[in-house]
Amino acid sequence: MVTSIIYRNQGVAIFLLIKPSNIGFNNLFLYKVLTIREVQRGEIYGFIGPNGAGKSTTIRILLGILKASEGEAKIFGKDVWSDAVEIHKHLAYVPGDVSLWPNLTGGEVIDLFMKLRGSVDKKRRDHFIERFKLDPSKKCRTYSKGNRQKVALVAAFASGADLYILDEPTSGLDPLMERVFQECVLEAKEAGKSVLLSSHILSEVERLCDKVGIIRQGEMIETGTLDELRHLTRTTLVVKTKQPIPALQEQKGVHDLAEKMGAFLSKLMPNLWMK
Repeated sequence: MVTSIIYRNQGVAIFLLIKPSNIGFNNLFLYKVLTIREVQRGEIYGFIGPNGAGKSTTIRILLGILKASEGEAKIFGKDVWSDAVEIHKHLAYVPGDVSLWPNLTGGEVIDLFMKLRGSVDKKRRDHFIERFKLDPSKKCRTYSKGNRQKVALVAAFASGADLYILDEPTSGLDPLMERVFQECVLEAKEAGKSVLLSSHILSEVERLCDKVGIIRQGEMIETGTLDELRHLTRTTLVVKTKQPIPALQEQKGVHDLAEKMGAFLSKLMPNLWMK
C-alpha cells in the first residue's frame, strides 16, 4: 500500500497511491489504485465511503499505527512510520470511538494530550471546554460516548495543530454539539489549517468540505469539488407537454436538455449533492 502526504509551505499536499497489496489477516484487504489531490492550507478535504472501504485503514497508516506493506507514506516531508513522534507534534487526530483512562478526569486527559506537545494553553483549553459544554472534573469512566468524544475534540482544537485528521469525529454527539464542531472546523480553516475529514454524515461533508474523495472497495471512484460531484445525483426525466416550455434550459437544476420526437429529455439535480 503506497500512501503519501507531503507538507509544503503553500499547503498540505495529500497524495494516495495504493497499489494492489494484501494487508491484514488472511489477506482480507485488497486495495487498488487511489489518488487524493493536493489539499491547500485553509482547505477541508472530505474522505467518504461505505463501511470497510478502507478509510480508517488509510488513516491508521498516515498516523503511524499501521505500517504500509510497500511504498512510502510521508507527512510534513517525514516518514509516518519512523518519524511519527515528530509528526504528531503538529498533527491532531480524533477517532470515532474514543477510549480514555477511566481513573483520570476529562481535564487531566486534555492536559496530558496538550503536554505531549510541550505546552498547555490554558486560556485556549478553557475556551473549547466551555464551547463543548464539558465538565472536566468528572472521571472518564463516568462519561457517556458523546462526552468522551468531546474530550478528544477539545484536546484537538486546543492544540492549534497544522493538520487535523478527523475520523468520524461527531459520532455520539447531539445535534447542538455537532453544530459547535462544525463551527470549530470552519474556524480552523479560516486560520489556515488543513483538515482531512472522514464522515458518514453527508450533510456535514456538504457544509464543511471544499473537496471530496469517495472510496469504495479500496478504490477512489470519484474525487473533486462538491459542484463537480453534483452530477452523481441527476435524474433523467422525459416530459411531454402540449406547448413548448420557454427558457427551460435556463431553469436552475436543469442540465443536458434535449428535444426528441416532441418530448423533452432532461437531467434534473436535487438540492443535495448526495442522498
